[in-house]
Amino acid sequence: MNSTPNIPRPINEPILSYAPGTPERGALAAELERQSGLEVEVPIVIGGKELRTGDFNTVTMPHRHRHTIAKVHRVDSAGLDAAVVAAREAHREWSSWRFEERAAVFLRAADLLAGPWREVINAATMLGQSKTCHQAEIDSACELIDFWRFNPYWAERLLQDQPIAAPGVWNRIDYRPLEGFVYAITPFNFTAIGGNLCGAPALMGNTVVWKPSTTATLSNYYVMKLFEAAGMPPGVINFVPGNAQAVSQRLLDDPALAGIHFTGSTEVFRSLWRGVGERLDKYVSYPRIVGETGGKDFVIAHPSADAESLAVALVRGAFEYQGQKCSAASRAYVPESLWPDVRDRMVAMMESIAMGDVADFGNFMGAVIDKKAFTKIKGYLDRARSDNGVEIVAGGGTDDSEGWFVQPTLVRVEDPGYRLMCDEIFGPVLTLYVYPDVKWSETLALLDRTSPYALTGAVFARDRDAVHEADRALRYAAGNYYVNDKPTGAVVGQQPFGGGRASGTNDKAGSVLNLVRWVSPRTVKETFVPPTDYRYPFMG
Repeated sequence: MNSTPNIPRPINEPILSYAPGTPERGALAAELERQSGLEVEVPIVIGGKELRTGDFNTVTMPHRHRHTIAKVHRVDSAGLDAAVVAAREAHREWSSWRFEERAAVFLRAADLLAGPWREVINAATMLGQSKTCHQAEIDSACELIDFWRFNPYWAERLLQDQPIAAPGVWNRIDYRPLEGFVYAITPFNFTAIGGNLCGAPALMGNTVVWKPSTTATLSNYYVMKLFEAAGMPPGVINFVPGNAQAVSQRLLDDPALAGIHFTGSTEVFRSLWRGVGERLDKYVSYPRIVGETGGKDFVIAHPSADAESLAVALVRGAFEYQGQKCSAASRAYVPESLWPDVRDRMVAMMESIAMGDVADFGNFMGAVIDKKAFTKIKGYLDRARSDNGVEIVAGGGTDDSEGWFVQPTLVRVEDPGYRLMCDEIFGPVLTLYVYPDVKWSETLALLDRTSPYALTGAVFARDRDAVHEADRALRYAAGNYYVNDKPTGAVVGQQPFGGGRASGTNDKAGSVLNLVRWVSPRTVKETFVPPTDYRYPFMG
């Protein structure tokens, strides 16, 4: 076939409102009821075959933690061996497919998710990860659809990037997949990350062994089934839920490990990087390591900031999805002149926030993901109550009787180096420091040196000089930086996501910067009329 791919130019998937009376609201409510009555047995999927070990993890609803919705078979050592074999065998065929054939699988998956699979995966995300309908819609529907439509578009542009040629010579670049398999490790908080961390390397011709987070296994399993429905060949993506340490130990030991695609904690990512470094002598090639890790994301307001928009951004940025976004606002710096107005507005909004079962569309928040997260957050709040110079301005309550519920909490501290200003909490806790208006420049410097992370951040100011000063002072403090907006809600194709410092390798998911990490370019030079004499003209 003589043609060029001509991938359709993507647009971002429209966000459905789920407002009362809309058809999507009724369809999702029915699917939530259906899935709530199921206990899904989730298998391991290797080489297109479902395997069952009988060794289970259970998945419960975080907001109704006595309600089991899935039993997940944990992969064993034999299964991991089989996954590596399946990935290596599938590599030969998949890597030889024309790019447009691979792209077609993802474009079809996007359309399936935009249509008949939308309610299925949104409902699984809501029930298993305690997301509201809006938070599920922007994650497991729109963002994942966008990844699957934009990645082929960016990949085509990458493939078109070719070198120049001199007369009589044809130069070209062959964007080969990596030599081996990619290990994808995905988190609980975004279903879309699960579908992208395994999907982006696969699009570029790689095969993948995918270890999902236990608490997100239900939605991730449906993503795996969706890949199959879209025509993904067996063995291209192998789904191996199980013990994270055991899976990583086996896969990092394999000489064919070609890359790691990771989202999770900084501590785990560093251990993986360290593990790769300790095994460099055994690998066929140097593994590509791509990771997005922790954050202690900030909002800083200049005295010229608008108090109303600042308060709304803090409430939305800190408390949507219970603060369990890598990008969630976790620390704030507010000038003395604005603090009373911002405080009163925030407290009024926080008191009106409804929290509970996400199947009730009136709730703004659900529960935190599990007991471990609940206990950690509660521990920070308990200590804050007894520490000097710390005030819980609003919220602070916890309740684990039915679900892992933590109230949206605003804490004011006198010490900008207090642990709640520095530690990643990953819950609905916003810690705030009030600074003297005249200390704007000093506070920018303080913010920049307080945290080892550099994922997201926001500045609020109407004074353009202040915006410019903050931009310079905080240039390396965030990989995704916002002006007069909350530090969450990055959209594929609009704000490629990723951070630096202790927040990761900043390879920007959903952009060509990420895709280029999953290819190993080969330069090809072809000479049409080779020389027939070894001598050069200067020798005459």
